[in-house]
Amino acid sequence: MPASISPHVFDFLEKITVHNNREWFADNKYLYTEARENIIVFLEDLIVSMSEFDPELAKIDAKKSLFRIYRDTRFSKDKVPYKTNFGASLGMGKGSRKGGYYLHLEPGKSFIAGGIYMPESSDLKTLRKEISLYGQEFLKVLNHKDFKKYFPKLDQDDKLKKIPQGFEKEDPMAEYLKLKSFIVVHYLKDGELMDKDAVKKLTGIYAIMKPLNDFLNAPLIP
Repeated sequence: MPASISPHVFDFLEKITVHNNREWFADNKYLYTEARENIIVFLEDLIVSMSEFDPELAKIDAKKSLFRIYRDTRFSKDKVPYKTNFGASLGMGKGSRKGGYYLHLEPGKSFIAGGIYMPESSDLKTLRKEISLYGQEFLKVLNHKDFKKYFPKLDQDDKLKKIPQGFEKEDPMAEYLKLKSFIVVHYLKDGELMDKDAVKKLTGIYAIMKPLNDFLNAPLIP
């Protein structure tokens, strides 16, 4: 039977939010270890399931895909040592040259995402050109009824106020050209992740993201 996210994962995250210090973590590290092991098993099952529609994902190591819980506080005024969420990159990350997928676990704030996040400037320009040239194909992906059901619109964070240099103000895709990332997000209830069919459900939603990744990957991957 495919794995599901254990209630212990959310219990741990609630506790670390309240007791975010090294002393408590050292005394209760077994709670972290238990949560981490459960998530890795879940990711292993999820990767196998998702590989059916995207074979490239089979190369991903579940352990390596899970981000560290330790915060890098070297250049931050906030010296809290631990994250209060678990995140896993299934081929998606800042500066990545390929569209991928992401899983975020946080009590009451869990979500899945897909697309390309904060690409390098040269790749961003390439993607904007692709969207400008092939706008109708791009809109066909975004307006598909299944896609629209889970992802009403692309994420708007860090959107430019003006159309970027090199593009016409009258470009019909102008609002999309202002974006710095091309990602979609779908929020989940904790119970959906703890359900015995969680892997199947998430796989289905991730599969709906794939046409977006295919469009974004086309001009970037030889």
